[in-house]
Amino acid sequence: MNTAELGLPMVVPMPDAPARVTIWEVGPRDGLQNEAEILPTAIKIEFIERLAAAGLGIIEATSFVPARWVPQLADAAEVMAGLSPSATLRFPALVPNERGFDHALAAGVEEIAVFGSVTESFARKNLNRTCDEQWAMFEPVVAKARAEDMSVRGYLSMCFGDPWEGPVALERVVDAVGHLRDLGCTEFSLGDTIGVATPGHVRALMIALRDSGIGLDLVGIHCHDTYGQALANTIAAIEVGVRTVDASAGGLGGCPYAKSATGNLATEDVVYALHGMGIATGVDLLALAETSRWMSDILGRPSQSRVVRAMQPDPVQ
Repeated sequence: MNTAELGLPMVVPMPDAPARVTIWEVGPRDGLQNEAEILPTAIKIEFIERLAAAGLGIIEATSFVPARWVPQLADAAEVMAGLSPSATLRFPALVPNERGFDHALAAGVEEIAVFGSVTESFARKNLNRTCDEQWAMFEPVVAKARAEDMSVRGYLSMCFGDPWEGPVALERVVDAVGHLRDLGCTEFSLGDTIGVATPGHVRALMIALRDSGIGLDLVGIHCHDTYGQALANTIAAIEVGVRTVDASAGGLGGCPYAKSATGNLATEDVVYALHGMGIATGVDLLALAETSRWMSDILGRPSQSRVVRAMQPDPVQ
């Protein structure tokens, strides 16, 4: 059987393409936190295990936030307890503050992420703080994590546009990344939270970051597909030097605090594109697609991934 019959892309290497790109899988955290249905802990653990078996080496497992904020992830400690330790897998978790960090540390989390905003409006809606107050909140969290020799990812939302404030200047994003760097974050993820970016905008921001002295090897891109631009924007970031891309199996996710934010870039869609360009990811696309189909059956709706739909037509449709 040839690759086309399997649903795999024909490989035609792109000139100057990187040999490898790292996928930061966010489905179990960013994906499931937006679901109306609260899934059983055992299903969440199996989801993570299936993703790992498909070759994803970084899987953001959960979030240690108060249950009243995100009830879908109230079982964070139980999820972490159900995962088998591995020298080759990374299971970072999101923490909002010191208390969340303490809970994560007690649960055996080995690396964390904090989640901030470039804009004042979203900082208030998401964290009930101003931008300056969010940096102050993150400072002891990052300090504690670094004291434990943990890596710390700094997420930034609304990097390309904000539903309340409109377009976001490149300089504001560069300044916000600088705040996270000064706090001690070891890597950064820049979010197109409401999916309004276009490739030229993405390239301009990445170049501005590079020109400010922030290495693109420390930067990830996190695109939402509201206007169908997520894959194009991700490829644009890779072309200019980004080597880590966020994606969610089956396109799960959105943002509970920004209703105009639709699903994340589907992991299958970006893996298909990268493999076709001759860029390695370490991911078994067929196994990943099967995992997304399994999860879509549990959720009772078709996968949002174009690749999954093409490879495995869903009878739910």
